[in-house]
Amino acid sequence: MAAPVDLELNEAFTGLQATVIDIQQKVKPADLQTEQLNRTKKHARLTDTEIVTLVDETNMYEGVGRMFILQSKEVILHQLLEKQKIAEEDIKELEQKKSYLERSVKEAEDSIREMLMARRAQ
Repeated sequence: MAAPVDLELNEAFTGLQATVIDIQQKVKPADLQTEQLNRTKKHARLTDTEIVTLVDETNMYEGVGRMFILQSKEVILHQLLEKQKIAEEDIKELEQKKSYLERSVKEAEDSIREMLMARRAQ
Protein backbone atom coordinates (compact mmCIF):
# COMPACT_ATOMS: atom_id res chain seq x y z
CA MET A 1 0.00 0.00 0.00
CA ALA A 2 2.95 2.33 0.55
CA ALA A 3 4.09 2.03 -3.06
CA PRO A 4 0.99 3.80 -4.56
CA VAL A 5 1.34 6.62 -2.04
CA ASP A 6 4.99 7.05 -2.92
CA LEU A 7 4.14 6.95 -6.62
CA GLU A 8 1.49 9.63 -6.17
CA LEU A 9 3.84 11.83 -4.16
CA ASN A 10 6.61 11.28 -6.68
CA GLU A 11 4.31 12.40 -9.50
CA ALA A 12 3.29 15.45 -7.47
CA PHE A 13 6.93 16.39 -6.79
CA THR A 14 7.83 15.87 -10.45
CA GLY A 15 4.93 18.11 -11.47
CA LEU A 16 6.01 20.75 -8.96
CA GLN A 17 9.58 20.63 -10.21
CA ALA A 18 8.42 21.06 -13.81
CA THR A 19 6.18 23.95 -12.76
CA VAL A 20 8.98 25.69 -10.86
CA ILE A 21 11.41 25.34 -13.77
CA ASP A 22 8.80 26.62 -16.22
CA ILE A 23 8.02 29.62 -14.03
CA GLN A 24 11.70 30.41 -13.49
CA GLN A 25 12.14 30.42 -17.26
CA LYS A 26 9.26 32.88 -17.55
CA VAL A 27 10.39 35.11 -14.67
CA LYS A 28 13.97 35.54 -15.87
CA PRO A 29 13.07 37.30 -19.16
CA ALA A 30 10.50 39.38 -17.31
CA ASP A 31 13.22 40.57 -14.92
CA LEU A 32 15.52 41.40 -17.82
CA GLN A 33 12.73 43.27 -19.57
CA THR A 34 11.98 45.20 -16.38
CA GLU A 35 15.63 46.23 -16.09
CA GLN A 36 15.63 47.38 -19.72
CA LEU A 37 12.45 49.39 -19.20
CA ASN A 38 13.93 50.99 -16.06
CA ARG A 39 16.99 52.03 -18.08
CA THR A 40 14.76 53.44 -20.83
CA LYS A 41 12.71 55.37 -18.28
CA LYS A 42 15.84 56.72 -16.59
CA HIS A 43 17.35 57.77 -19.93
CA ALA A 44 14.16 59.58 -20.91
CA ARG A 45 13.98 61.31 -17.51
CA LEU A 46 17.61 62.46 -17.69
CA THR A 47 17.16 63.73 -21.24
CA ASP A 48 14.00 65.51 -20.15
CA THR A 49 15.78 67.29 -17.30
CA GLU A 50 18.51 68.47 -19.68
CA ILE A 51 16.07 69.70 -22.33
CA VAL A 52 13.98 71.64 -19.80
CA THR A 53 16.95 73.94 -19.18
CA LEU A 54 16.98 75.05 -22.83
CA VAL A 55 15.11 78.05 -24.24
CA ASP A 56 11.53 77.24 -25.33
CA GLU A 57 12.09 78.26 -28.97
CA THR A 58 15.00 75.84 -29.37
CA ASN A 59 14.66 73.40 -32.23
CA MET A 60 16.21 69.99 -31.73
CA TYR A 61 17.03 66.98 -33.80
CA GLU A 62 15.42 63.66 -33.03
CA GLY A 63 17.30 60.55 -34.06
CA VAL A 64 15.17 58.24 -36.19
CA GLY A 65 17.06 55.25 -37.48
CA ARG A 66 19.99 56.58 -39.49
CA MET A 67 18.64 60.10 -39.90
CA PHE A 68 17.68 63.09 -37.78
CA ILE A 69 14.41 65.00 -37.88
CA LEU A 70 14.13 68.63 -36.82
CA GLN A 71 11.56 68.91 -34.01
CA SER A 72 10.46 71.60 -31.59
CA LYS A 73 11.24 71.38 -27.89
CA GLU A 74 7.59 70.74 -27.01
CA VAL A 75 7.36 67.74 -29.34
CA ILE A 76 10.54 66.21 -27.93
CA LEU A 77 9.38 66.76 -24.33
CA HIS A 78 6.01 65.19 -25.10
CA GLN A 79 7.71 62.15 -26.66
CA LEU A 80 10.00 61.74 -23.66
CA LEU A 81 7.09 61.93 -21.22
CA GLU A 82 5.19 59.39 -23.33
CA LYS A 83 8.20 57.05 -23.27
CA GLN A 84 8.35 57.31 -19.48
CA LYS A 85 4.63 56.64 -19.11
CA ILE A 86 4.71 53.61 -21.42
CA ALA A 87 7.76 52.20 -19.61
CA GLU A 88 6.03 52.61 -16.22
CA GLU A 89 2.90 50.85 -17.49
CA ASP A 90 4.94 47.99 -18.93
CA ILE A 91 6.90 47.64 -15.69
CA LYS A 92 3.65 47.43 -13.68
CA GLU A 93 2.31 44.80 -16.08
CA LEU A 94 5.49 42.73 -15.80
CA GLU A 95 5.45 42.97 -12.00
CA GLN A 96 1.85 41.74 -11.94
CA LYS A 97 2.75 38.85 -14.22
CA LYS A 98 5.73 37.98 -12.03
CA SER A 99 3.68 38.08 -8.83
CA TYR A 100 1.04 35.84 -10.43
CA LEU A 101 3.69 33.31 -11.42
CA GLU A 102 5.22 33.35 -7.95
CA ARG A 103 1.78 32.87 -6.39
CA SER A 104 1.13 29.86 -8.62
CA VAL A 105 4.39 28.25 -7.47
CA LYS A 106 3.46 28.90 -3.84
CA GLU A 107 0.02 27.38 -4.35
CA ALA A 108 1.55 24.26 -5.93
CA GLU A 109 3.98 23.94 -3.02
CA ASP A 110 1.15 24.37 -0.52
CA SER A 111 -0.95 21.70 -2.19
CA ILE A 112 1.95 19.23 -1.98
CA ARG A 113 2.50 20.14 1.69
CA GLU A 114 -1.18 19.48 2.37
CA MET A 115 -0.87 16.14 0.59
CA LEU A 116 2.13 15.23 2.75
CA MET A 117 0.35 16.26 5.93
CA ALA A 118 -2.67 14.18 4.95
CA ARG A 119 -0.41 11.17 4.33
CA ARG A 120 1.32 11.59 7.67
CA ALA A 121 -2.02 11.84 9.49
CA GLN A 122 -3.10 8.46 8.10
